[in-house]
Amino acid sequence: MPHSQDYALPVLNPVTDYEKIKRVGEGTYGVVYKARNRKTGEIVALKKLRMDRERDGMPVTSVRELRVLQQCCHPNLVELKKVVTGSKLDSVFLVFEYCAHDLGRLLDTMPRRFHESEVKCLLKQLLEVMNYLHNHWIVHRDLKLSNLLLTNDGVLKLCDYGLARYFKAYEEAYTPKVVTLWYRAPEILLGLETYTEAIDMWSVGCIMAELLQHQPLFPAKTELGILELMAKLLGSPNERIWPGCAKLPGLAQFKLPHQPYNYLEKEFPNLSTTGLSLLNGLLTYDPDKRLTARQALRHPYFNEPPLGKLPQDMPYFASAHDADANDDQHKRQGSILRTACGLQWTQWKHRASNAAAPSWIVTVHLAASSEAKGWITYNI
Repeated sequence: MPHSQDYALPVLNPVTDYEKIKRVGEGTYGVVYKARNRKTGEIVALKKLRMDRERDGMPVTSVRELRVLQQCCHPNLVELKKVVTGSKLDSVFLVFEYCAHDLGRLLDTMPRRFHESEVKCLLKQLLEVMNYLHNHWIVHRDLKLSNLLLTNDGVLKLCDYGLARYFKAYEEAYTPKVVTLWYRAPEILLGLETYTEAIDMWSVGCIMAELLQHQPLFPAKTELGILELMAKLLGSPNERIWPGCAKLPGLAQFKLPHQPYNYLEKEFPNLSTTGLSLLNGLLTYDPDKRLTARQALRHPYFNEPPLGKLPQDMPYFASAHDADANDDQHKRQGSILRTACGLQWTQWKHRASNAAAPSWIVTVHLAASSEAKGWITYNI
């Protein structure tokens, strides 16, 4: 387990080294541009941070994210290339590798559903990067489709480490309100404070289901609504399948209906028995019995036909980032596709409200309070 508390990021280049091509998004913490390196021609994502939102320096979410970005290296983690500065001290930009898609937006605009071989390709890449993070004692805590980017080479890239943190082998209370609601594990919803990396694996199960169905598995607006959908699909949590759950504060707070049956097979009639085994293993109530990333990677589902495609064999999709997100034609097409995929308008409206920013953006903050030249150093 890593114990290093100090790290530094180089700040060596001016933002004038980059030519802005177009604005592709704006979020709570900054504006993002598709940009080109003037010297090399490389296309990047350039994010200008909003420094007026933080009065006391760097928020803890930023510290965590930058720490992960610097200390971890994996082909399925989005790469932070540089930190660059503008003409003013509080003008700070982050330079990321550019990815053409995020899976949340792609699912809403693509003309067909993913084939199962394509789902396997994406799912296996996600499991690889989760296995890497968990082996390095990092829990992401905000896995969702919009935090999964896809390059034109079929490579999946995990982004947004604002909630990521190092976890310990012993029990320790963590922040309870993590993970976007639709992907939040039952132990968090029911008030367990000593959760583990298993919360990420529940989110992986939700993502697997969404990739297969092209609609979210638990699209509710409240914690109670999510728990009711879980109980309706998976059966109600009880002491037999989840020892100790009766002591969780949320089980007394939320009056869940008694429903003893698991209906995953009915919900996914085209999924093989082996595929259902994997999905059930990821969507297991008891976090101690839930599949780990390593176990999921070894699951026989990936060895049965149809075999997963290689990344380079994934289909090419036109980039939604190069289109105007507010374009009327885009909205009309999205409405037609949502109807065709069975996603109700109320669910889609809530999906849109759940994503506060264009979803491929990596949310990183940086306090430009240091006047040191060449390096900005933080202690955490």
